[in-house]
Amino acid sequence: MAQRGTGPQKGSEKGAAGPGPVVDDPRNLRNVVLVGHSGVGKTTLVEALLAATGTIERAGTVTDGSTVCDADPAAVRQQRSVNLAVAPVLVGDTKINFLDTPGYSDFVGELRAGLRAADAALFVVSAVDGMDAATIALWDECAAVGLPRGVVVTRLDAARADFDETVALCQRVFGEGVLPLYLPVHGERAADAAEDAGEPVVGLIGLITQTVFDYTNGYPPAEQPAQAAHVEAIEEARNALIEGIIAESEDETLMDRYLDGEAIDEATLIADLEKAVARGSFYPVIPVDAPSSVGLDSVLSGVVRGFPGPTEHNLPAVTDLDGSPRDPLTADPSGPLVAEVVKTTIDPYVGRVSLVRVFSGTLTPEVAVHIAGHGLAERGHPDHDADERVTHLYSPLGTALREVPRCIAGDVCAVTKSGTAETGDTISAKSDPLLIEQWQMPEPLLPVAIVAHTRSDEDALARNMARLVAGDPTLRLERNAETRQLVLWCMGEAHADVVLDRLRAGGAEIDTEPVRVALRETFAGTGTGHGRHVKQSGGHGQYAVCDIEVAPLPSGGGFEYLDKVVGGAVPHQYIPSVEKGVVNQLAAGLAAGFPVVDVRVTLTDGKAHSVDSSDAAFQTAGALALKDAAAQAGVTLLEPLDEIAVLVPDGHVGTVLSDLSSRRGRVLGTEQEPGDRTLVRAEVPATELLRYSVELRSMTSGTGSFTRHFVRYEPMPAQLADKIRAEHAAR
Repeated sequence: MAQRGTGPQKGSEKGAAGPGPVVDDPRNLRNVVLVGHSGVGKTTLVEALLAATGTIERAGTVTDGSTVCDADPAAVRQQRSVNLAVAPVLVGDTKINFLDTPGYSDFVGELRAGLRAADAALFVVSAVDGMDAATIALWDECAAVGLPRGVVVTRLDAARADFDETVALCQRVFGEGVLPLYLPVHGERAADAAEDAGEPVVGLIGLITQTVFDYTNGYPPAEQPAQAAHVEAIEEARNALIEGIIAESEDETLMDRYLDGEAIDEATLIADLEKAVARGSFYPVIPVDAPSSVGLDSVLSGVVRGFPGPTEHNLPAVTDLDGSPRDPLTADPSGPLVAEVVKTTIDPYVGRVSLVRVFSGTLTPEVAVHIAGHGLAERGHPDHDADERVTHLYSPLGTALREVPRCIAGDVCAVTKSGTAETGDTISAKSDPLLIEQWQMPEPLLPVAIVAHTRSDEDALARNMARLVAGDPTLRLERNAETRQLVLWCMGEAHADVVLDRLRAGGAEIDTEPVRVALRETFAGTGTGHGRHVKQSGGHGQYAVCDIEVAPLPSGGGFEYLDKVVGGAVPHQYIPSVEKGVVNQLAAGLAAGFPVVDVRVTLTDGKAHSVDSSDAAFQTAGALALKDAAAQAGVTLLEPLDEIAVLVPDGHVGTVLSDLSSRRGRVLGTEQEPGDRTLVRAEVPATELLRYSVELRSMTSGTGSFTRHFVRYEPMPAQLADKIRAEHAAR
């Protein structure tokens, strides 16, 4: 039995009034993630569902920034979602946690979090705009893990809306088993309607029950049997649906009976439909017009009856802290506690808020738990383990928090004021600490160099950066000691804009600057150098003279130091001093301030003074000798070379190859991939890839992606090297 929690609520946001819903049986839970590209109406759909179920009094709109799910200032300003948001509703005894995800690819981390917390997915597709390649790829990804899916078609009242063509598109790109359960009924266009307005949607026709749902007088709809004209109009679609359901039926005799002319009763068809949807082998399509509430009841009914609960969904693997495997999890409220932080945000009033999906056991307040995060050190999240006490639990509704007494296996809740919890961390019993299998995150590929505007902003910048990195696994922080820059690696420009806005909102005034690539220097040829450091200013002076020979080594050869001094010209205690001076100068650079690599330095001769020579003097002489040798032998700048793998639809291969050539890239080969896509492998200088993620998205209409890894250093073209030297000299 679903019930309302009691206790205070945090926040004055829309929807904050009233206690949060509580469920004690996982079979009465549904976790559904809404996915689709930006602008298809996911947030509008969730807002309408909240109003239809009485969760909120009135639906807000994206354009005026009044929706529950898009309360973030960046979302309001951009009029698109930038965060994962949870919107729970009660339908009878069933609690549905709708997980609204951003559609823009820059915020894929929020999408991944939603998928992690979900047991089923609703793909939202516009009847006007079709779908993008990212949505198609996501469908394939969900199919690979057996996640049940459905399709909601929106924007049916737009001028160019075409429901039939949209369904056909879904069938072409998603594959078999995609069939509509309803057809939309359009009304007459109003005389005062805008020129670009389409025909309004006033109802739906149920294909199985042959029932007309009339929304002319509002929500919920009036129901009546379909008239003869309707029955004739839906006959073809109804037959296709029935055949599709029967093909997925576990009753192998059903198809023969149907082909023999037997009328299959509605109860049998609906039962087989629900089983096929829960299995993930049939994908119902529901037409919806959220502003007029058309189809909302069909969505809610389909989610409750068709999508599986947590007990029917495979759960992530778990191990002990040492990596030893444990028994598979089940969504049992009395089982061992295993939960995961799927998202972390910083509320200006509440502090750190952790969105948690409980996979096993029951999370209750005032109980000590173990929080563990392992395996993300490369992304700036060091391994950590800590015991903490959970003081309060909340049911999130957008940014509003409504206190609840418990959160059982399969449910989603929020925990506040954790001192250590980060996105991806495992929450388990203090007496039985466990680790949950990590979820895959794409690598951020757009670097943005930032600097505090003034010294007084540095503390605020450091504090806010730590919070942002803790909550966003797609954001990587790099403190580059060579370029002396603080670099944020982001998923794209929109992601970077949101991150910078949040840093500034936290009180850190920051500026951006061009990203510098860490180059290397090496000797162009052999040479000799003479270093003389002689100073006398009263008392002990400084005296050291050394002669060296330099020679370049093959790439990767490192540094070699040889001593070929004869006759004690350089006392043995000062030979390491020369080396130290040489090494320090190699690290500081000779031409443009970058470390010098792949060189052999041989000490051949020198002079010393019995009183004035010292370790420091010979270090200085060694550095001077190296500079002298560089002037004679010449210095070559080396740039890092990355190997990239670019995955694009076949139609964009030519554009990508031409662009790689303009970036001084060398194509290594191409490979055909499933789904009419091609993988292009190439070696490209890292200096040419600083904005490649943005430019690849532009040239492929958002369908291209790439990965990169460092290969080696190679000489930089002379004209570019001269520019780098000039910039260094001007500093």
